[in-house]
Amino acid sequence: MDMATRLTAMEYGGITPIGLPADWPILVDSAVVKADKLIIGSGLRDSKLLISGRLLTRLPKVTVMDLIKSQSPL
Repeated sequence: MDMATRLTAMEYGGITPIGLPADWPILVDSAVVKADKLIIGSGLRDSKLLISGRLLTRLPKVTVMDLIKSQSPL
């Protein structure tokens, strides 16, 4: 936690992919990219940002992948 807050200059609990160091990789699930509205951290613990999933694909070092396995029905 201390390292993440020091390296990002963001508060723990509010760390956001927007504004991360440019050399940090960001993995985004393909389902997230399809979302019209996402609530993510803003860098401050007591505020958040409302963005679209497509906006995340514009960040540096973003890789979109199928990260979450769908669960089969029982």
